[in-house]
Amino acid sequence: MSLVGVPAPVMQRIMGSNEHARVKGPAQVGEVLPPGHGSELPMLLVAALLAGGLAGILGSAFRLALAKADELRGAIIHWSRAIPGWGWSIPIALAVLGAAIARWLVVLFAEDASGSGVPQVEGIVRVGGQFHSRFVIPVKFFGGLAAIGSGLALGREGPTVQMGSAAAEWIGRLFRMPAPEARVLSAAGAGAGLATAFGAPLGGAVFVLEELTQRFHIRVAIASFTASGMAIALLYRLLGTKPELALPDLSTPSPLDLAVYLGLGVLLGVLGIAYNWLVLAGLDAGQRFAIPSGLRAMAVGAVVGLLAWYEPQLVGGGEDFLRRLLHDGIGTSFLVFALAVRFVLGPLSYSAGTPGGLFAPLLLVGAMVGQVYGTLVHGVVPAAAPDPADLAVVGMAAFFAATVRAPITGAVLIVEMTGVANLFVPLLIAISGALLVPTMLDNEPIYDALRARQPGRGP
Repeated sequence: MSLVGVPAPVMQRIMGSNEHARVKGPAQVGEVLPPGHGSELPMLLVAALLAGGLAGILGSAFRLALAKADELRGAIIHWSRAIPGWGWSIPIALAVLGAAIARWLVVLFAEDASGSGVPQVEGIVRVGGQFHSRFVIPVKFFGGLAAIGSGLALGREGPTVQMGSAAAEWIGRLFRMPAPEARVLSAAGAGAGLATAFGAPLGGAVFVLEELTQRFHIRVAIASFTASGMAIALLYRLLGTKPELALPDLSTPSPLDLAVYLGLGVLLGVLGIAYNWLVLAGLDAGQRFAIPSGLRAMAVGAVVGLLAWYEPQLVGGGEDFLRRLLHDGIGTSFLVFALAVRFVLGPLSYSAGTPGGLFAPLLLVGAMVGQVYGTLVHGVVPAAAPDPADLAVVGMAAFFAATVRAPITGAVLIVEMTGVANLFVPLLIAISGALLVPTMLDNEPIYDALRARQPGRGP
């Protein structure tokens, strides 16, 4: 018997395997070393430094390349609008070409590089194995650049997560690490990639523990903190240390404010179920109608290009639009229209099967919902409701929690991205509401659902 009369086997299941639990059968993520051996930790630390360094360089280069691609796309659209008659066809051709190239790279060189890459990394970390192709990094880099740069509503974090994991896998082979240790290193590299995408070192490490491994283990923590720290040190050196969104502190919430935040969370919980359904439905549609993946990607590109001709700020990863929303504000009428478009455009872009993530589009949708919701509440109780801008900030984390079901990662990411010091209380309340509805309805988190579609990957 163990503490307070709880049988030892039950206590072990509650608390998880201890540091020196004996591995029986296939190794689990937490059971990475034989009992009594800690001499491999220095090697893991050095490998994590190298993996984090590679993830930081790749992620920083990817961010810089995407920024240039966004500038080029904007210049081309501006130029095409001056062409009478057929100028509208230029943004369409650009997006079709970008989507086709991105999908072509995936099909020919690295099927593992399709989509966000997070489900693929989760499969490797939890079950074992390696990426099927050794071209994951170049395909993810150039395919993601072609897809997102041409306007598809996908996030840069998907490519950086998978590139970081693939870089760590390469380091693991170089060090001839045993398979369980290599899996830990692969997870740490993925976390470093996420940290680089958003300038959020703690968020990257927490993502590994909460989403990828779904348990705390000291070796995973050592590798993850080391890799994320190294990646961010290089990112800061290359791109600067200013937070991604850099906002002032929120106003101190009152009890009535907390009720408003809870209502926002519940609303986002409902919308999170709908968003996840749209992502999966878009993937199902292509399979159901047996549309060749290249044609599907080109069709999605055509829709994105046409939208870019009419309203350029609604396409792409959405980072600039998000900054404008949080710093300057956007008119409610246009914001409602933009919300409706982006709510559909993100899942539609993901159905193209090109490299690109879900995180950044989720954050933008959550912010827009928070802003619209806050404006409506202010119209009813103007003196008592939180500022709509505050609700927009909280909405990012709450919608992330509603779809991904990783609340701690979402909260930490937003705090690090905004630099807001007093964000935690409204975040806790809103995230609780966002988790409530999907949990009650037993809705599957988006990455669990996507991972189940990966051939040969278990839970």
